[in-house]
Amino acid sequence: MSEKFEELEIPPDALEQGGIEIVRASIVDGAVSVALRRAFDDPETWGRLFIDLARQAARAYALESEMSEEEAFERIRVGWEAESLEPGNTLN
Repeated sequence: MSEKFEELEIPPDALEQGGIEIVRASIVDGAVSVALRRAFDDPETWGRLFIDLARQAARAYALESEMSEEEAFERIRVGWEAESLEPGNTLN
């Protein structure tokens, strides 16, 4: 694990047009650490955001590993299901 915080770059469109950061997630000592702001009037919007994030993560796996985008998305879905059935699990 890194001894210093390694943050992501600000998305280019946010740099150009501005915006509001709504979530920041990090791995600290093997556990997820999250800061977020409510951001949306309807919590349903978070569901759409999570699906979009899952699709982007699946694309990253497809680009950076031997896994296909479809396989990666399915593995993400399996993890979602497992966490839905047993809330409180961590990534380690």
